[in-house]
Amino acid sequence: MDKRSFLKHGAALAAACALPDLARAQNLPIKFQLDWRFEGPSALFLLPAAKGYFRDAGLDVTIDAGTGSAAAVQRVASGTYDMGFADMAALMEFHANNPDAPNKPLAVMMVYNNTPAAVLALKKSGIARPADLTGKRMGAPVFDAGRKAFPIFQKANGVGQVTWVTMDPPLRETMLVRGDVDAITGFSFTSLLNLEARGVKPDEVVIMPYAEHGVRLYGNAIIASPKLVRERPAAVTAFLTALARGVREVLAQPDAAIEFVKQRDAIINVELERRRLKLALDSVVMSPDALREGFGQVVPGRLALMASQISDAYGTRTRVDPGAVWTSALLPPAQALDVFPRARG
Repeated sequence: MDKRSFLKHGAALAAACALPDLARAQNLPIKFQLDWRFEGPSALFLLPAAKGYFRDAGLDVTIDAGTGSAAAVQRVASGTYDMGFADMAALMEFHANNPDAPNKPLAVMMVYNNTPAAVLALKKSGIARPADLTGKRMGAPVFDAGRKAFPIFQKANGVGQVTWVTMDPPLRETMLVRGDVDAITGFSFTSLLNLEARGVKPDEVVIMPYAEHGVRLYGNAIIASPKLVRERPAAVTAFLTALARGVREVLAQPDAAIEFVKQRDAIINVELERRRLKLALDSVVMSPDALREGFGQVVPGRLALMASQISDAYGTRTRVDPGAVWTSALLPPAQALDVFPRARG
């Protein structure tokens, strides 16, 4: 049975017989790996966990902070975690660079419909548009999603050659403020707030989100181990249904949702993380693309284009097969995915 037939068969099993089994097997353990530490956007996962939505679905979900999307993909692939939250580009890269890996995770729900990657510069540098980056010093860690995808941004905007300066993540915004680099790549809702924490006012920053400059890459998705998808497809659907329920509440009341992040990390700056959450929701969860395509979904043509672009930009060992990295077979019904506030939709 090929992969597509397997997924269709798995979905049928979920609908026909596995859901009753799940109801009898209470509290199926699910280990879930975030892409990063507990920050504002983590509320999307921590709220449904704290409110018992996963438990109500028959799942015992453990949510751990992460150290990056690549690590999240690897930990799900290794079997250390059952599910995770990771950049679609990182998942594609893993598939294409490890064609013989036996346990390549699958993306099963899109959460960040657009990549949060952006180029940021200070206005005093004279950089105002992408073309101004030509010949400049760009800074980012080597594994940064925006840096790795920069060739796509570069091509879309006619940017000439740049010089890359590498640093550890905590130094990225500091080096921009000091003038060690002319611009940086990073997640817009993270780097902007990090710059403010270093004394930079928002109106002193130029932000060029990839999604607004011709780069329509998908961002972070829910990923699942092939073992879980194969053996417990109903559990995956149950998880996604409970998550969508929580996402709906976070979108409706983001201010209140930060309390659930604070429960997991008592030392967070509540106001800072509230702002980070709202920036993330507006820029990548409820982006214009997301409102058109629907929460959780992908458009096949757009995914195929991204697969080709990632293959080229990342220089992968093999070409990315979009059909191998994504399945919509385990998504909950459309009613469960109707999460956007009516006023925004």
